[in-house]
Amino acid sequence: MVSQKEFTDAAFNQLLGEGKLMASRCKKCGALHLPPKPICVNCQEGDMEWTILKGKGKLAAFTTIAVGLPRMIQEGYGRDNPYCSGIVELEEGPRISARILDVDARNPQKLKVGMPLVVDFLERGEGENKRTLLAFKPV
Repeated sequence: MVSQKEFTDAAFNQLLGEGKLMASRCKKCGALHLPPKPICVNCQEGDMEWTILKGKGKLAAFTTIAVGLPRMIQEGYGRDNPYCSGIVELEEGPRISARILDVDARNPQKLKVGMPLVVDFLERGEGENKRTLLAFKPV
């Protein structure tokens, strides 16, 4: 587990690698921040703590991408095989951008804002190059 003082992208990614979706919570006002922040945006306090999230939410917005990043092209995505990225509103309140899996990105009219989603963790690479990416899929 990461130190209580580390509210960085590296710490967040380390926790994803452990299969945990975590946010920072302000001990003063209770605001949740995802991705985690070391200082509360609401009250500007620096007394934060890690809190685990259920990983359940709903699709708030989405787009399908047919001309992607080089790493997505390496995974086989492109004009003939688009992928979906979206904003997920978690039950606890925060929103986060992530890949949306197990949906037909070729037929985006079938995707619905408000559809229930659950967290998924994508493992990519091996050894020192291994990383875990945040994703969600329909319930």
